[in-house]
Amino acid sequence: MDDPPAILIQHQTAHRSDPDELRAAIAERLPDAPVTLAGSREEMLELVPDAEVVVGILLPEALLDRADSLRWFQAISAGVNHLDLDRLAEMDVVVTNASGVHAEPAAQQVLGYVLAFERNFLQAFEQQRRREFRHYPGGEVTGKTMGVIGLGAIGTRIAELAGAFGMETIGTRRDTSDAPDAVDEVFGPDRTHRVVSRADYLAVACPLTDETRGLIGAADFRAMHPDAVLINVARGPVVDEEALVEALQRGEIRGAALDVFEEEPLPRESPLWDLSNVLITPHNAGGTSHYWERVADIVAENYPHLVDGTLEEMRNRVV
Repeated sequence: MDDPPAILIQHQTAHRSDPDELRAAIAERLPDAPVTLAGSREEMLELVPDAEVVVGILLPEALLDRADSLRWFQAISAGVNHLDLDRLAEMDVVVTNASGVHAEPAAQQVLGYVLAFERNFLQAFEQQRRREFRHYPGGEVTGKTMGVIGLGAIGTRIAELAGAFGMETIGTRRDTSDAPDAVDEVFGPDRTHRVVSRADYLAVACPLTDETRGLIGAADFRAMHPDAVLINVARGPVVDEEALVEALQRGEIRGAALDVFEEEPLPRESPLWDLSNVLITPHNAGGTSHYWERVADIVAENYPHLVDGTLEEMRNRVV
């Protein structure tokens, strides 16, 4: 009987979490599989020639040059545009991502942004800092429109939570025939302007691709109504940051809640820091104490397909 495929976990992790927690979670779900955590870059280089499965975030050229046994790479991120997918395809390496792992925390963070603007929490924080007890107005999200650019796992969950607050939900999806039930209206990518122009809150949740780079730009900000708020939990380059700054400074839109940026960390000299109508978080919308459990679930679900050779049935396959 052949030995079970060896799983190697990289020492790099997301959200500053402990990679040994991921090792333990995978080992618990796959007790018969050999699971090893590389403690350093040097150890990763030493161990990767014998690994059939690598779980991690990066696959630099130095690793790929030594990955003689590699059959499957499980990314711990939803985005994989930082990987050399062409070379991995040439090497017949299956690539799966962590799509869906971030859906719950990211969607909850989006609703937090919405409530922060609707209930005027930004003013509350400022008044608290000044020790100023003074009433200010607040609105309600019920009946307002949540627009979602990209109805994948995160976007769908955003729509579900928004609907629970009584919001109308509209969004874009590549395949409109497979629209989630939580969305009232779904449009194709070529009709993004329909969503942009109607949304009170516009949540960007699509992957970064050649087609989505700079997707939301100056024309879109002019099309949004002046009380609208842009929310970006996708990738920074999906939104034209310079055009966004100008729209915020001119009052073309009410504000923005941003978790991602064209350059990260966000440079100290960025004008976004000084805008009172901007809420900034440090790319942590996907962070959750359940992160490794959910990644381990994907690994455990896909591992038998690797063993059985039914690679086409692997969840979240991108290559």
